Amino acid sequence: MVKCFHPTCLSTGSRSHMLLIREKCVLHSNTEECLMTPETAIWVRLSSRNPDSISTSACWMRTSLPHSSGQRSPSHWKRVSLEEVLQWSQSFEKLVTSKYGPMIYKTYLKTEHSDENIEFWLACEAYKKITSQRKRISMARKLFTSYIQPQAPNEINIDSPARKAIIRNIQEPTQSCFDEAQRIIYMHMERDSYPRFLESKFYQKLKRSLQNNGDN
Repeated sequence: MVKCFHPTCLSTGSRSHMLLIREKCVLHSNTEECLMTPETAIWVRLSSRNPDSISTSACWMRTSLPHSSGQRSPSHWKRVSLEEVLQWSQSFEKLVTSKYGPMIYKTYLKTEHSDENIEFWLACEAYKKITSQRKRISMARKLFTSYIQPQAPNEINIDSPARKAIIRNIQEPTQSCFDEAQRIIYMHMERDSYPRFLESKFYQKLKRSLQNNGDN
């Protein structure tokens, strides 16, 4: 079971309202989607007709904070700040290194069917922080089977030399094993989808919504 962090679901507490099927909340079925990560849940309203017409007036961020009992509290809600959203337009680096930027950007990339790019980039960031060789080998293999090998379920678009270099090193992966592939994917996103994200109705509506809230 995975919790839906839509405010209505949290307030009702109904177990049937907290089930997600293919990332869609049972209660809100075809009009709303709950995008989950281990630490953060993002709720956005999606138009069933036009993915680009995402309404962001109720785009919520929830940072999970543990109780002393070890349970995670549903009461610690935060709305993404206008300051952070405006910073995303300054550079792609500021978007992907901000607190909520990667998850919002991933939500947009899902409408372009290319969210594997940001997933891979973030996974590489986590991979580089691993110090245990045993854990590094395990994660390297997961990255390889998920994103690198031909016909991988989330295969990314990298050139043949980068792919072959990973294949050569996958048995004894180093910290930099995926650096070139990560660089290529970063370049693709920065050059292609990032400019479209900034011009999209998705980003513009989010920005206007937060600006209007600030005026109220």
